[in-house]
Amino acid sequence: MLAGMPTLQDTFLWLRPDSSVELLDAEGFWPRLMSGQLGAFRNEYLVTTLRFTESWAGWEQHPLGEEIVCLLSGHVTLIQERDGSEVRTELTRTGEFAVNPLGTWHTADVHCESLVLFITAGEGTQTRPR
Repeated sequence: MLAGMPTLQDTFLWLRPDSSVELLDAEGFWPRLMSGQLGAFRNEYLVTTLRFTESWAGWEQHPLGEEIVCLLSGHVTLIQERDGSEVRTELTRTGEFAVNPLGTWHTADVHCESLVLFITAGEGTQTRPR
């Protein structure tokens, strides 16, 4: 278990279908997730904050649910691929957010160090290079 009061920078929240919440240590989270150690996230959501200093190197999409992307600090351009074209949404003020619709490929340009909150229906997430 984590020591001290958790933050969304060092702890990810796993929202379960039974309305329970599991705290996951952010350290080592991504390798555990990618190796299948955390299951499939079926009908579950992951709440995370991530700090970015560079634009994303890839695209991703969530085929089984929508994702909320909320800017906490900085400046990010969310790019969504819709009907063969790119839709760009500027997030410049704390609290501004966008929704990545189910199955929509998305990436982001990061204009300065930025902190972003994600609420993600992660089951079946797919990625591809940018």
